[in-house]
Amino acid sequence: MATKRLLIIGTGGHGRSVAEAVLLRNDYVLTGFLDDAAESAQRLWDWPVWGTTAVLGAYRNQVDAVFVAIGNNALRETLHQRVQAEGLALATVIHPAAAVSHRAAIGQGSAVMASAVVGTGVELGEGVIVNCGAVVDHDCTVEPFGHLGVNAGMAGGSILGRRAWMQVGASIAQGAKVAADRVLLPGEVVARA
Repeated sequence: MATKRLLIIGTGGHGRSVAEAVLLRNDYVLTGFLDDAAESAQRLWDWPVWGTTAVLGAYRNQVDAVFVAIGNNALRETLHQRVQAEGLALATVIHPAAAVSHRAAIGQGSAVMASAVVGTGVELGEGVIVNCGAVVDHDCTVEPFGHLGVNAGMAGGSILGRRAWMQVGASIAQGAKVAADRVLLPGEVVARA
C-alpha cells in the first residue's frame, strides 16, 4: 500500500490526467493540489486545492513528493526549480497502461501517460511528458522538459531537444534531431538532414 504523500501542481487537463494515473498505480497517496488560478476553498474531485504555488513551502511537512503537471515546458521547468529550491522531491508518474522498457532511463518529474510506449535504451530527461499514445522508440533521447503530444512518434535514435514540443501526431525520423525550444505543428514530420 502506498504511503508516500503526493502534491500535484496543476488542476488543468494534464493535472487531472496525472492524478488519475496516480490513483490507478497506487505508488502515492494523493493529498492535494496547488494551482496559480486557484480560488478560495476550491476542490478537485475529493481533494483540496490548497492555493497557489506561492504557498508551496508551507506544505513541506505534509507531502513527501511533488509532481508538476503543467503542459507549458518553460513554466514546468521554472516550477521544477522552485520545488527543488524548497527541498522537496519530484515524483515520476507512469500510467499503468503505458509500456516502458526496464532498460529505459526516466528522469525525475516525468510523466508517461496511457498507451505511451518508451523503448529500450531510451533516455528521458527531467520533467518530460510522453502523452497518450506517443511512441519513443529504441535509443531515443528526450532532453529535459521535452514534450511529446498525443500520438507523436520518435523513430529509433532520434533526439527531441530541451523544452521542444511535438504537437499531436508529429513525428521525428530515425536519427533526426529537433532543436531546443522548437515547436512541431500537428502532424509535422522532421526528416533526417
